[in-house]
Amino acid sequence: QCTYLEIEQAERTHAVVLSRPAWLWGAEMGANEHGVCVGNEGVWTREPLGEGEALLGMDLVRLGLERGSSAREALEVMVALLERYGQGGSCKEEPVPFVYHNTFLLADRTEAWVLETAGRYWAAQQIREGSRNISNQLSIGKEITAEHAELRQRARSQGWWSGEGEFSFAEAFSLTHQPARMEAAKARYRAGQELLRQHAGHITAETIMAILRDKASGICVDSEGFRTAGSMVSVLPRDPALPCVHFFTATPDPSRSVFKPFIFVANLKPTPQVRSPTFPDDPAKQIPRFQRTVDRRHQLYRRHQAALELMERDQEQGQKLLQTLRELEQQGLEGMNALLEGTVTPHPEELADLFFDCVETEMKFYT
Repeated sequence: QCTYLEIEQAERTHAVVLSRPAWLWGAEMGANEHGVCVGNEGVWTREPLGEGEALLGMDLVRLGLERGSSAREALEVMVALLERYGQGGSCKEEPVPFVYHNTFLLADRTEAWVLETAGRYWAAQQIREGSRNISNQLSIGKEITAEHAELRQRARSQGWWSGEGEFSFAEAFSLTHQPARMEAAKARYRAGQELLRQHAGHITAETIMAILRDKASGICVDSEGFRTAGSMVSVLPRDPALPCVHFFTATPDPSRSVFKPFIFVANLKPTPQVRSPTFPDDPAKQIPRFQRTVDRRHQLYRRHQAALELMERDQEQGQKLLQTLRELEQQGLEGMNALLEGTVTPHPEELADLFFDCVETEMKFYT
């Protein structure tokens, strides 16, 4: 059972860690036990938006992670399900539907891909070197590695491509008159490219965290009624003997949140403080949907929100708290570096408790 649709079950699914809006089944981003990471962004294209309920892009993120043991396998799972079921349905917990198509980043220890969609059509680009970002717009031009079998035929039949010269997915399927939010996305995309370019050749977890916190570029959103809801940074060593380390904020606005490390090991300690409450008569599951609101904030979210209010009221106290949180994050990063360099060998129980302990420590700072 996905957010709106029921699809055929897979024989076996992989363990996943997900960062997701609490009301739906899928995820904005996450990782699986094989070191596969997937994240998505909304995009508007020339293809009409599906009015009917189908798979959400966020469902595809989770399905790719649960069913793919590599980035390429996750991509194959996602496009097969997209072609079969289509994408559609509201992506927001509000009575007025908010619908979009999706672009995705996929990576594992050895490969990285960008997957972009327009309705049931799609194009994918394998990223062989350097860095790559996405931001609410089609960005795959002529460098297409794989595509929907009828992609070019569709573009020709609609008059979006003459059939002459090289085919560009972004040129053919992007809207001619972009909504205002797409213009903002262009600036954000360019800023992301530039920030990555400045660190080319020496990009670390800290580099990515700093980019995700960048407010001037609009990457860290805190305006127009939107706020970056959750952030994730993953370190995927090429050496399969080393663990992948995934950092999650589990709270909004990364500029005032802590990235906490998570590692897949046996007997993981559950972290109920970051699980949202469930509701027996959930308004997201009742038809018509979203007719009332419920408080979905988990414990850490509530504590963090109270701390943000304090930061705004008392700047000096706020700075002290932020400094303490940054020190906690730094400990996590140093621990990860020691682990990956082989200078420490933690007990499996320590790794199993790692994320729980970091969340507990953060909660204590808020009380």
